[in-house]
Amino acid sequence: MGKIPLSVAIITKNEEGNILPCLQSISFAQQIVVVDSGSTDKTLEIAAGFDCEIYSEEWRGFGLQKQLAIEKCRLPWILVLDADERIPPATADIIKKIVTDPDVRQAGFSFPRKNYFQGRWIKHAGWWPDRIVRLFRKDEGKMSEAVVHESVVVRGDIGSLDVVIEHYTESRLSKIIRKIDRYSTLGAETAFKEGKSSTTGGAFLRAFFTFIQDYFFRLGILDGMPGLTLAVTDSVNKFFKYAKLSELSKTNRGVVNDR
Repeated sequence: MGKIPLSVAIITKNEEGNILPCLQSISFAQQIVVVDSGSTDKTLEIAAGFDCEIYSEEWRGFGLQKQLAIEKCRLPWILVLDADERIPPATADIIKKIVTDPDVRQAGFSFPRKNYFQGRWIKHAGWWPDRIVRLFRKDEGKMSEAVVHESVVVRGDIGSLDVVIEHYTESRLSKIIRKIDRYSTLGAETAFKEGKSSTTGGAFLRAFFTFIQDYFFRLGILDGMPGLTLAVTDSVNKFFKYAKLSELSKTNRGVVNDR
């Protein structure tokens, strides 16, 4: 089977280490849209080699940025993919059947996501099956507007598939630390806008119980050293999110008092 009437929406920034296998895995799609927010590496050069439609847009947050990519898609079915994700051959075969079958009635489909960290498939602590909606009809789906932890929202029936999307999450600790700083800031700002508050002590307790839950109750201990690292980084992210929320709350009270 040749290329199918499917658009793939991807957002990027400095993804030269991920984008090539991602694009190779979706070579069956007629349209690949890449919305980039300022890459300074070879990401765009690699994407251009796959005849991707490349657009440069200022960063608006994960949800709005992916929606920009979706809005540039023209074909009847859309697949949203991150640069560090892959579509295995078995999954590609199912997607091809869905997109080319006129009798399919569902508005979208969800996949279990197979997450790899430090070379290991992570099966516990909520990392499997990690079901996500990624394939949908153009007129029936859109991204949520969340600046982080965004998701596809579909009108209509959603089918559940057994074939996976593979996710090779960042494993280098130096980059994980930067990611924690970024995500915890976004999470704190979102929580603050929702009227939530916190204290440093509350942030510590949340972090402590997050580690206990991930590593023991949700069996992250069975994922070896990668499982321990993930439990620690999850708890650190939780601490900084709520510690930053506490900081925002104090700063806002100070501004109000000054007035």
